[in-house]
Amino acid sequence: MPPPREMDAVLSSPPLRVGAYVPDDLLEDWFAPGTGMNPPSEAALEEAGSYGRLFECEFKHYPERKEGVFWKWVPAI
Repeated sequence: MPPPREMDAVLSSPPLRVGAYVPDDLLEDWFAPGTGMNPPSEAALEEAGSYGRLFECEFKHYPERKEGVFWKWVPAI
């Protein structure tokens, strides 16, 4: 199941330095179904990063929080 269209809209125009937080179970469902989510597979995390780059967003996974974060990069901060 790919990310919902609403996620495309969220990542298309977020304010700078504001993140979109996605829990591990959705990362796995959206980006690499069936590969496991405890922790999410490398395939899911790589796909999430690629998806974020489509919208000029950074992506980082935080295993201690069990979520990934997409955000617009701000130069010179």
